[in-house]
Amino acid sequence: MTSRNQQLFELSQKYIPGGVNSPVRAFKSVGGSPVFFKRGQGAKVWDVEDKAYIDYVGSWGPLILGHAHPEVIKAVQAVAENGLTFGAPTEAELEIAELICELVPSIEQVRLVSSGTEAGMSAIRLARGYTGRSNIIKFEGCYHGHDDALLVKAGSGALTFGNPSSAGVPAETVGHTMVLDYNDLAGLEKTFKEMGDDIAAVIVEPVAGNMNLVTPGPGFLSALRALCTQHGTVLILDEVMTGFRVGLGCAQKLYDIKPDLTTLGKVIGGGMPMAAFGGRRDIMQCLAPIGSVYQAGTLSGNPVAVAAGLATLKQIKQAGFYENLGEKTKRLTQGLAAAAGKHDIVFSAQAVGGMFGLYFRQEIPISFAEVMECDKDAFNRFFHAMLDEGFYFAPSAFEAGFVSSAHTDEDIDNTVAAAEKIFSTW
Repeated sequence: MTSRNQQLFELSQKYIPGGVNSPVRAFKSVGGSPVFFKRGQGAKVWDVEDKAYIDYVGSWGPLILGHAHPEVIKAVQAVAENGLTFGAPTEAELEIAELICELVPSIEQVRLVSSGTEAGMSAIRLARGYTGRSNIIKFEGCYHGHDDALLVKAGSGALTFGNPSSAGVPAETVGHTMVLDYNDLAGLEKTFKEMGDDIAAVIVEPVAGNMNLVTPGPGFLSALRALCTQHGTVLILDEVMTGFRVGLGCAQKLYDIKPDLTTLGKVIGGGMPMAAFGGRRDIMQCLAPIGSVYQAGTLSGNPVAVAAGLATLKQIKQAGFYENLGEKTKRLTQGLAAAAGKHDIVFSAQAVGGMFGLYFRQEIPISFAEVMECDKDAFNRFFHAMLDEGFYFAPSAFEAGFVSSAHTDEDIDNTVAAAEKIFSTW
């Protein structure tokens, strides 16, 4: 008998390309049909067949408080009653801007947008406008949204510009984008030595989350900061994923790095479509309407998204929030690693704040190339087995996972127990 999830997926493919509105949702990486959800509460989600799952995706990071947190829902409902959007300034926009600048000292001014992609593309344009330069650097395996200039894969040599990684992106569009290896200090120094004065910006995830979780090696971020300062290059930390996920001051506080610009998203919207970019006042002053770099958005800072974001930020400011979140996340990764070890499964795991990475590899990877060495087939087996047991992980071996404050020790212990049962059959 065809399941309701399968029926919906088949029908969706008739009206929606691939049956989904974002590619990774299609389960193409792991095989099978995606799960269609109808509700969530706390750490759990329920699909259209009323099966419950412990959720470690959390809408890909925003739901740090879990699903349908009462304070967030209350705030959204109260604001929605007065109108969804005005296309004009509101007092709440000022309140959240002030709060972001308070929590992230490197941000002196901030502009709200509606998605991480929009934040990334706007920050790149701003950096180019500020410096008067065209060339930018990104790192292999780091994802900064689906802007044309950033959909690029590495070229054939260490100092070549990249090639489009998507159809529809003209080669000349990525002709000013160079792709380097994440955590490769030697390559970074060589590139700046040869062409540093022509580089407008470097954009980097301080903790990579889109090639699974990869942390910066010793000295990598500090060297990047020093090189950008030396050559007048704008350092952009993409904290769309890590922002308020790994700590109250974001990853930049965790690693003691002060960027020139920061992009934020996910958590600052509390589950609603909202993102932001901000940084040094002199750079932000280049934006229209006071500067020559144009950026605009009809729904930017709309009252409903701002309400959800404010309610979320106010909750995570509470004392002990991140200590508790970090302990839960480590409890999960250490438990899974121990379960795998009992049965001689090649496996490793790590956590940073409320983010985690699972790798079917002996050692934790530190680069895109090492991530590619992970046993993808083993992950796919693990994913589907855990899904059958009622635990929802990201449907890809190349995505970070997320724990929320709503997850209980019991939820995590049950997850580890399920994983050990599965590993015992391998």
